[in-house]
Amino acid sequence: MKPAEEYILNQEEPFKSILLHLQLIIEQSFPEVTLQFKWKIPFYVLDGSPFCYLNPSKKKGYVDVGFYGDYQFEKYNNLLISEGRKVVKSLRFFSVEDINAEILVYILTKANKNKVKGFWKK
Repeated sequence: MKPAEEYILNQEEPFKSILLHLQLIIEQSFPEVTLQFKWKIPFYVLDGSPFCYLNPSKKKGYVDVGFYGDYQFEKYNNLLISEGRKVVKSLRFFSVEDINAEILVYILTKANKNKVKGFWKK
């Protein structure tokens, strides 16, 4: 088993269910992504560049789907969290029921098209 998959399966609830649901949506919507384990969290890579990461915050009770980008979206800007981060934004989920696949796929598609160049170092 890959480290990122093991990490997800070893999470306590509700984080495990949220992460598995996000993993399913991301991998079905973007079949060419690869799941890696970077910076001690699951991290998706697409075409050799960062795509998004999954970061459970047990202390605060949510899972962030983070991505790199310092631009405004046409829709759903009100759902994005930046909390002082200059080039990282995220969608935050406290339960599986919070996850709207349509919004998640829209945001990730747009973020990928506008990704920060030169950030990724292998």
